[in-house]
Amino acid sequence: MSVPNHVAIILDGNGRWAKSKGKPRTYGHMQGAKNVETICRAADAIGIKYLTFYAFSTENWKRPESEVEALMSLLDQYLKKLMKSAVKENMQVHFIGDRSALNEKIQETMGVLEEKTKVCTGLTFTIAINYGSRDEIRRAVQEIAKEAKDGNLAIEDITEAEIAKHLDTRDIPDPDLMIRTSYELRLSNFLMWQLAYAEFYFTEVPWPDFTKEELQKAVDEYEKRHRRFGALEE
Repeated sequence: MSVPNHVAIILDGNGRWAKSKGKPRTYGHMQGAKNVETICRAADAIGIKYLTFYAFSTENWKRPESEVEALMSLLDQYLKKLMKSAVKENMQVHFIGDRSALNEKIQETMGVLEEKTKVCTGLTFTIAINYGSRDEIRRAVQEIAKEAKDGNLAIEDITEAEIAKHLDTRDIPDPDLMIRTSYELRLSNFLMWQLAYAEFYFTEVPWPDFTKEELQKAVDEYEKRHRRFGALEE
C-alpha cells in the first residue's frame, strides 16, 4: 500500500452547500471550518505525514466585503481553537501566503502557533492564507533578483532547486496528491509549481460533506495509479 506522503486539498463548495440548504454562505464556511479537524485526524490515522489546505486565496479579497469580514472572523476563531488542540494532537502547524495583508492580531496568532507547535512530531498541517501561486512565485523571483543584484547569487546558480528554496513551501515536500471538492476541475492558482507531478483527484462532494471515508476513497484511487517520472515508474 502506497499512502501519499503529502496531500493538498482545495476546500471548495461551502457556499453552494449552504445555499442548497437554504442557509447563508457564512453558514457553509462555519461548517467547513468544523470539518478541518476531522480530516486532519483522519489523514494522520491513514499515515499521511503532510496535509495542506487552501483556506483563503489572494483572489478571495474580491468577494463581497461582508463575506470577507465573516471569513476573517471565522479564521480568527479557528486559529484560537487550533492553538488549544494542535499540541494535544501532536500536530505541527505552518502557514503559507503573504501575511502582510492580514490584521496584526491574526498575524500574531499565526506566529505563536508556528512557534508553539514546532516541537510536535505528528502530522505537519499547512494552511494557505492570502495565498496565490503566482504571487508566491513573484515574491520568490524578487528575492532571487535582489540576491543576484547584490552579488550574492550568480545567474548560472538559479536552478529549480534554488527557486524552490525561495518558495513558501521550502520546508515541506511537494504534494503527491491534490484533492479538490465540489467538482471544480481547476487549480485556482494553488501550488502550481509544487503540483507539477502530483496526482489529481476531483470529487463532487462539497467540503462540509467530505468525510474520512471520502478521504480514504481519494487515497485508494491514488494507490491504484502508476506513478511515472520521466517515463520511469515510481
